[in-house]
Amino acid sequence: MQYNLFYNIMPDGTVKQINPFTDTEVWAVPGRSSKPISNEIPETAKPLDKSKITKYCSFCPERYFETPPEKARLVKRNGNYEVLKFLPAEKYFETVAEFRRTPNLFEIVTLDYWRKNYNYRIPEERKKWRDEYLSTPEGVKHIDSLLDYKLRQLGKTEEQIKKMHSYDRLAMADAFFGGSHEIIIARHHFQKDAEWDSQLFSSGSMSVEEHYQYFKFTIDAIQDIFANNRYARYISVFQNWLRPAGASMDHLHKQLVALDEWGASIEKQIKMLREDPNAFNELGVNFAARFNLIIAENDFAIAYVGIGHRFPTIEIFSRSKAGRPYEHTDEEIRGMSSLVHAFHVAMGSGISCNEEWYYTPVDSVYKMPWHVLIKWRINVPAGFEGGTSIYLNPMTPIELRDKIVPRLYQVRDEGKINGIRIAEECRIFPNPLQYYLK
Repeated sequence: MQYNLFYNIMPDGTVKQINPFTDTEVWAVPGRSSKPISNEIPETAKPLDKSKITKYCSFCPERYFETPPEKARLVKRNGNYEVLKFLPAEKYFETVAEFRRTPNLFEIVTLDYWRKNYNYRIPEERKKWRDEYLSTPEGVKHIDSLLDYKLRQLGKTEEQIKKMHSYDRLAMADAFFGGSHEIIIARHHFQKDAEWDSQLFSSGSMSVEEHYQYFKFTIDAIQDIFANNRYARYISVFQNWLRPAGASMDHLHKQLVALDEWGASIEKQIKMLREDPNAFNELGVNFAARFNLIIAENDFAIAYVGIGHRFPTIEIFSRSKAGRPYEHTDEEIRGMSSLVHAFHVAMGSGISCNEEWYYTPVDSVYKMPWHVLIKWRINVPAGFEGGTSIYLNPMTPIELRDKIVPRLYQVRDEGKINGIRIAEECRIFPNPLQYYLK
């Protein structure tokens, strides 16, 4: 494999990279690297008003009715986790949700998209849930308030809202029960011992078990969306952490968006797999091992610094033979969750990032491994990138490796993560990903 086609360190230290899976060209120029990882309290932070800690934003536990009706919630009872589905509005405050699964109030791919393009119809189970939810005064009140808010945000006047026919309002409300854009909302807005408003609850604030439950709850949602929308060919799963990464609010949540196509990136990668089924080993993990970019692993997953990304990126790959998250065993999911969680813990809550999931599309006969990319949104593409299609990354892969590895050792010593091997502890051998096996 001619790795020099994708990765070259120039005499002056500039690292020229081309991502082998996307063809994105990136330069990392010496002297542009960012400051060390830090989670110190910024000077702009304000003392936290403890009386508002559970009602700070629309995703907080005291404001359940500011999101559409829950399709499911995960609660903890006597130390055990339990999923509650399709709760009526009257029961929302009888339990405290560790995680909630709700429709997105403002869909990217709307219910009307599926209706008008595919003659999609809401499944009978969801119709029944809708009718039961709207059979109580509390349910009607909840839906009416959501519709009024959404219509105002869409620019409708109070007079226009009042004149809107009840049939049209009900049709609009169907998106709350039968849509295919959902969010998984974590319970906490702030860290449990927070004293300042900058101490937000991130993926790294969870315990290993909590993060596994977060992953498992998300994977169950993927499977359920596929089961209820026969036209969905792929479900985009992502987490935008903090506003520089595209988050609408600084309360931890994942998003799931059903699509009727794979997207250009997945199309290209599946095409590569047709030509070389072992591409993700050869151009991924084996490549990273060659340049000492493997940074952590366990028996079920392996992580390395990615090349050719617009932002500093950590790539975590499942070792499983399965290509889709919901085909993994619980033990395999735990392994992936544990490794992803370790990097969030090492980063802390102060680094803005995107977490992106990739996996084999539901209708693909060629398998790609489930993998998660964590992209640090610490730089802003500017005019140079637009004019050349060459992107400037503020950190070389080696610099990113040397920033995150010491933090992994530190948080492991503090007992915040466990069960992973770091840097030189990793057992490097060729072709560790088993997705190509039957």
